[in-house]
Amino acid sequence: MPDTADAAMLILRIALGVVLLAHGVKHYRNRAKTMRWTASIGFSNPGIQWFFMSFAEIGVGLSLLAGFLTSAGAAGLVALMGVAFWTVHRRAGFWITARPDEGWEYVFVLSAAAWALALLGPGEWAVDHALGIAEDLDGAVGALLAAGGAVAAVLQLAVFHRPSRAAGDS
Repeated sequence: MPDTADAAMLILRIALGVVLLAHGVKHYRNRAKTMRWTASIGFSNPGIQWFFMSFAEIGVGLSLLAGFLTSAGAAGLVALMGVAFWTVHRRAGFWITARPDEGWEYVFVLSAAAWALALLGPGEWAVDHALGIAEDLDGAVGALLAAGGAVAAVLQLAVFHRPSRAAGDS
């Protein structure tokens, strides 16, 4: 991969990593508020949701920043964005500026970037490359991992998401 492509992958990893790490730290530091919010959007066991959400976002953020198990981190991002799309954003339409909820353009872009990262790999400026595992985890393997993230989102929703009929979900 030429240096420009490595630089592009580093920029992509940093952008995604910073966003997820910031979200994870925010959710971790605001446990009660995050638990109230997850309950309000139809999740049972808000404490479990707070824990998984906080640590998944922090873990994905750190994974992407370091370029360590990058495709697995990208799969985590796909899972997080799948859940966010289904529970919060899908009813608001495409535009993030929709109110009262934000539309799904944000989660779409993050998810698409995660899929691209899983397919292309982290680039040479990553821990995966230093460990000699980068090429083992990108391409078809990266696609399978990202698909696994989508399946994980469906499973989380099936197990924990119990929205009320009054909220308009079925």
